[in-house]
Amino acid sequence: MRKPYVYITRKLPEPIVDQFRLFSEVKMWNSENLPVPREVLLEEASKADALLTMLSDKVDQQLLSVGKNLKVIANLAVGFDNIDVIEATKRGVAVCNTPDILTDTTADLVFSLILMTARKLVEAVDCVKSGEWKSWSPLFMAGADVHHKTIGIVGMGKIGEAVAKRALGFDMKVLYHNRNRKVEAEQTLGVTYQSFNDLVSESDFVVCLTPLTEETKGMFNKETFRKMKHAAFFINASRGAVAVEKDLVDALKNGEIAGAGLDVFVKEPIDLDHPLLQLENVVALPHIGSASVETRLAMMKRCCQNIELILNGKQPLNVLNM
Repeated sequence: MRKPYVYITRKLPEPIVDQFRLFSEVKMWNSENLPVPREVLLEEASKADALLTMLSDKVDQQLLSVGKNLKVIANLAVGFDNIDVIEATKRGVAVCNTPDILTDTTADLVFSLILMTARKLVEAVDCVKSGEWKSWSPLFMAGADVHHKTIGIVGMGKIGEAVAKRALGFDMKVLYHNRNRKVEAEQTLGVTYQSFNDLVSESDFVVCLTPLTEETKGMFNKETFRKMKHAAFFINASRGAVAVEKDLVDALKNGEIAGAGLDVFVKEPIDLDHPLLQLENVVALPHIGSASVETRLAMMKRCCQNIELILNGKQPLNVLNM
């Protein structure tokens, strides 16, 4: 009896791959930094029983139509906007992700972005390393306080709640907007529900953590940024397409908002000549929300567990389309 065939779309550490070898024949795209070419992915999908995919891998109708043997796709992420879940469900292919594991790690990164943008930390580091630090002066590298300010969290899932806990440690007032009210979070954390428009107009830091859907795509646009305080900061650690990047650039250039901290972009990697990268009041990171060694290894292990369980006809730990 043949072992099931698993294809991994990015190079993973050998100890993780060894876990796959215990129950499957496994092949892996041998690059840590470059995505698997589309033609290679389609060829492997045509043979595979399972795929371990990255956010950069488009799992669409074309891929699913050639994946005649596919039983499971395990996405190394919480988000799954790269996968056509409806089409996968029609074809009887389970789609798994990695929730819970990366909650605190991502929340740490979000709060890091808040501090980096408000306190001009990237500019300060560059100033020292470039030799531009000549003396001390009263307003030299003076940024904005974070403590006792108002933070507005759009998308109050588990990561949003974890960010709220960190904000409370800075004595911040926490507002949130979510598709559904989180009464338990209001009671346990003391956070306050607001309409989207009220949240963006009242907050000093507007943090986007909502998933990318048809409803959320482009929700941060020209009108939204004009409702924000001139001294407010926009923080995005969800998906780049929730913001209209041209409108964000205009808002930053025109002083409609004070700055932005971004871990995600519409196109990733972002082009070096993108207008956002030319602005001093933008902190740009390479989509590293969950990028700690401990968390990423745990995400890989969870993908392996889910694939093994499904291939053995058992209930997976995380599945989006049961």
